[in-house]
Amino acid sequence: MATNRPKLTPHTLRQRKGGEPIVAITAYDAIMAHYADEAGVDIILVGDSVGNTALGLESTVPVTLDMIVHHTAAVARTSPSALVVADVPFAEAHFDFGDVLRTCQRLMQEAGADAVKIEGGETLAPTIARLVDAGVPVWGHTGLMPQQVKQLGRYKKFGLTPKETAQLVADAKALESVGCFALLLEMVKPAAAREVSAAVEVPVVGIGAGGNCDGQILVITDALGLTPGYVPGFVEKFADAGTVFREGLESYKSAVRNRQYPRE
Repeated sequence: MATNRPKLTPHTLRQRKGGEPIVAITAYDAIMAHYADEAGVDIILVGDSVGNTALGLESTVPVTLDMIVHHTAAVARTSPSALVVADVPFAEAHFDFGDVLRTCQRLMQEAGADAVKIEGGETLAPTIARLVDAGVPVWGHTGLMPQQVKQLGRYKKFGLTPKETAQLVADAKALESVGCFALLLEMVKPAAAREVSAAVEVPVVGIGAGGNCDGQILVITDALGLTPGYVPGFVEKFADAGTVFREGLESYKSAVRNRQYPRE
């Protein structure tokens, strides 16, 4: 159990390049955030994956800014030592800069995020540069970008060809150059992920990108065995919380049906 840790910041995370691996996890409510922070994770991401997991949506695309603000505030209220990062939802980063800045303002001022995560590569670098200049810490995200699934047609792995790998490296360098404190690399061939990580001086946190990154992130329901449906093949289940939950509820049901609860 990790207690009395100093608060992690984008600055301290940036210094972890090549050092102790960074541990990141998603969380969408105060209870999950409490246990994640108690376990000592470094980053709690309030991801738009809340749509697929907690809200029953088919993808991250329908997740709105109001939804992310709501869930980020719940996580931030636990005052975790972990860095709390909020996802910038679908299309929000492509609006006029004033609107993008207001989005980040809501996520940080209203919801309490320490930083934001933005999906995009070279094309979004100018916007991210202005956000960083305005004081917004940005975690860049490249490789598979789930917000683009409607355009891609499916979830797929990247870095399978030299051209794709070169673009990943170019995106990573562009994001680093405009001030991203770290990068998230999703669904990338491990050999390509190694090239990306070696090409930049900021930490690269992987998901489905092999072990050549500076850290790893998983969706909390996948990692704890709570996801009832499809789970990506790269996920390792570190607990069987789904079975524990179901058996506990079955015990509760049995106690009520048999008038064993309440005992008075």
